[in-house]
Amino acid sequence: MEDSTIWLTVGVGCGTVFNHMVKSSAARLDAVFHALADPTRRQILRELAAGERTVGDIARPHKMSLAAVSKHIKVLESAELIARERRGSFHIVRLHARPLKPAEEWIAFYSRFWNQQLDNLEKYLEGDKA
Repeated sequence: MEDSTIWLTVGVGCGTVFNHMVKSSAARLDAVFHALADPTRRQILRELAAGERTVGDIARPHKMSLAAVSKHIKVLESAELIARERRGSFHIVRLHARPLKPAEEWIAFYSRFWNQQLDNLEKYLEGDKA
């Protein structure tokens, strides 16, 4: 995944001022895992997988205020997991699942370790039966 630059890096005098607005792939992955860390946000993503919804529709099953759900939506937007658009007086939210792919790849890399442990446990348990 390539890095995106929001602002350009600027040279000043003898030194360089580094761009702190560069969103690296590591920062994107951190944002995705941060967004997924909350069960309400995970449920919102699951609901959006069925189709776009208004902010009010998202808030309703969670029994939370529009302000509270708006905070969750901002975290999901920051992770680029959702897109929001305004249609008249409504804010329509839809799933943008592409940023989940690097998270899936990161988890898949480590799954070989727990798969090996499960294979070892299976062999151990089968050895007890023999």
